[in-house]
Amino acid sequence: MIDRRAFTRTLGLGTGLAGASLVGLAAPSTAAPTRSADGTASGAGEKGTAEPVTPPGTLTSFGRTKQIRAGLLDVGHAEVGPAHGPVVICLHGWPYDIHSFVDVAPRLAARGYRVIVPYLRGHGTTRFLSRRTFRNAQQSAIALDIIALMDALAIDKAVLAGFDWGSRTADIIAALRPDRCKALVSVSGYLITSLEANLRPLPPKAEYAWWYQYYFSTERGRLAMEDRDHRRDLTRLVWETVSPTWDFDDATFERTAAAFENPDYAAVVIHNYRWRLGLADGERRYDAYEKRLAARPVVTVPTITLDAELDPFTAPDGGASYRDRFTGPYEHRTLPGIGHNLPQEAPAAFAQAVIDVDGL
Repeated sequence: MIDRRAFTRTLGLGTGLAGASLVGLAAPSTAAPTRSADGTASGAGEKGTAEPVTPPGTLTSFGRTKQIRAGLLDVGHAEVGPAHGPVVICLHGWPYDIHSFVDVAPRLAARGYRVIVPYLRGHGTTRFLSRRTFRNAQQSAIALDIIALMDALAIDKAVLAGFDWGSRTADIIAALRPDRCKALVSVSGYLITSLEANLRPLPPKAEYAWWYQYYFSTERGRLAMEDRDHRRDLTRLVWETVSPTWDFDDATFERTAAAFENPDYAAVVIHNYRWRLGLADGERRYDAYEKRLAARPVVTVPTITLDAELDPFTAPDGGASYRDRFTGPYEHRTLPGIGHNLPQEAPAAFAQAVIDVDGL
């Protein structure tokens, strides 16, 4: 199995954008959403069961999404649950979108949570505010996007939960801005990365799982991502190979693939994977944060890490390789028979992890 941590140790963070920063920024002056005295909504954070709202796969849409200007972006996002409930922000990965949480969000809303599910930059209805902004997808920029979104929504603190790009983003905020992260659910564990580590080769079997990353480093890969048919074929192949037991239908894939029509999608994806390999530059304003993250800062907030048994990127050590990076209250869970898109494949287990981590 691939050691995902070894391949993704390259994350740097940027300077404040529209009031957002990952270090040292005071909380927004706007009042945070109302919470009960213990910081939870009725029923939230208790050790209980995330009761299924409907069988997984029944729900197909969040309905109408919202837009809000935040930092460099006009962020498209879904919102479910009571307006004054404790906040959970769910962060998707690649090649996915907000629909990875379409069965998670109502479970959490039923427990009193306000659930925010944003499209990451380059996805869905999220747009850059300026044509002049560099289409940077280094992980630091994405982390700042979420801080900016929290500021724009007047969210002081939230439970952060994600997978793939979303795990990395949540890990960074939890490590560098614990004042903004109440608790963390991170699929695949500690994904904060360093460019230096990514210069070293992995065992051939591990490199094989990352075939698309190397493809994206070529001009052919870039052209494939810009071509609608090639892009859909490629991303569907990734779905099939990294989630070998997930029996999704055409309609499920097409709902997510619509998010790949974003005009900046190809540029964002290509930059992200080239940057990880040191083949594309980031922005100098993020250098100081990259240096901090290269030191592998610990996460002190309550955390539950989730490993998917059939995900080719899951390290075969039961979370041991990253256990020392989590120094606060902690649990690790492995989900048998589940692949890479864990929230959509196992929504009840993912929602339960969010509920449980809020009570650690």
